[in-house]
Amino acid sequence: MVVKQVKAKIIGGGFAGCEAAYQLLKRGVSVTMVEMKPIKKSPAHNLDTLCEVVCSNSFKSDDFGTSSGLLKAEMRLLDSLVISVAEQTRVPAGNALAVDRYEFSSLITQKLQEFDNFTLVNEVATTLDADDFDFVIVATGPLTDDALIPAFQNVFGKEFLHFFDAVAPIVTADTIDYDSAFVASRYGKGEADYLNCPMNKEEYLAFYNALVSAETVQLKDFENNVFEGCMPIEVMAKRGENTMRFGPLKPVGLRDPRKDEKPYAVLQLRMENEQGTLYNLVGFQTNLKFGEQKRVFSMIPALANAEFVRYGVMHRNTYINAPKFLNKYFQLKNNNKLFFAGQITGVEGYMESAMSGLVAGLQAYRIFSGQAPLEFTNDTMIGALCQHISTEFGEYSPMNSNFGILQPLDVLIKDKSQRKLAYSQRAYAKMQSIVEGI
Repeated sequence: MVVKQVKAKIIGGGFAGCEAAYQLLKRGVSVTMVEMKPIKKSPAHNLDTLCEVVCSNSFKSDDFGTSSGLLKAEMRLLDSLVISVAEQTRVPAGNALAVDRYEFSSLITQKLQEFDNFTLVNEVATTLDADDFDFVIVATGPLTDDALIPAFQNVFGKEFLHFFDAVAPIVTADTIDYDSAFVASRYGKGEADYLNCPMNKEEYLAFYNALVSAETVQLKDFENNVFEGCMPIEVMAKRGENTMRFGPLKPVGLRDPRKDEKPYAVLQLRMENEQGTLYNLVGFQTNLKFGEQKRVFSMIPALANAEFVRYGVMHRNTYINAPKFLNKYFQLKNNNKLFFAGQITGVEGYMESAMSGLVAGLQAYRIFSGQAPLEFTNDTMIGALCQHISTEFGEYSPMNSNFGILQPLDVLIKDKSQRKLAYSQRAYAKMQSIVEGI
């Protein structure tokens, strides 16, 4: 069905905005995109063109048996513009999908401007005004300009934004060593909501020495001085050998009922999702490089073989408390004319941002052309990410694609590579059936 009378406004010309625009344009929707470049650029942007690659030019692995590869495979089935252009502008990078960032941005811009129903307006957006449009998709990214913040406050209220990421690492539940961990509440009070990972003195001192000497990420100028209320674990460690033992690694009131020895230090893991397939390392927000996080945190006995699906980060990242405000279609719960997409919703990564724009554009089109929205189930990577941004459970934090957020398999597969392949095969088959129904 072609519905040329439908008019949409998209604020932001990054990965999410461009993917949303393409999904709408090819279906005949009239799209006006508001993008502040080149009039004004964020500290991270340099090019005048749309869909700029600002960090690494790699979009992670393209292998089908990886979570990032699966996400790309699902997006290909839905005719993703970003995936298509990435393949046309790719550069050698082993199994990863990497691009020539200049050609990629230029070609995305060219392909959108080829549509007669596309209008690009270069100005700094100050309003979410939808009066002249059927709906608006907000895709302003993690460096949303301050000029738009008052408009957000009118929609969400004052306490709606996180202005930086301070997220602890997340591991998969099935890779934790439960012989080295125990479930207990402090002093036995209340429900045992935490999985406790004890260390003896020798283990703790080895961990401490590795932590204080580990290599950290160099923050950009605009990311400094935003962490006053949230101290990186390595900074805390450098304040004294026992500082962590009076903070996040406090052992008091925690005893492994299987052992007589009192723990010298205890890391607590908190459930990250309803399914109990993911756990985060409580209090371990960090600026360590990813490889260093894997090396140092794996020194904790219960995490010796843990699979990290998300590493700790502390950087400038404006995002809303999406589960409170958005449904699984990336649509505002209390205003069906407003959709949000990209990292501002709490998805993390280039492809995840593009995916959210794809879903927002596709679902908005279907809703405003009188069709039922598509139901992406959580046995697909897209569906699981949609569920993550719309399900209220604990403290909300950004998430990238990983197998831990998928609905668990019906059968136990011990071999890790075979288990991941089984996840991918199941998800791909399900997405094929969804696409066939469009």
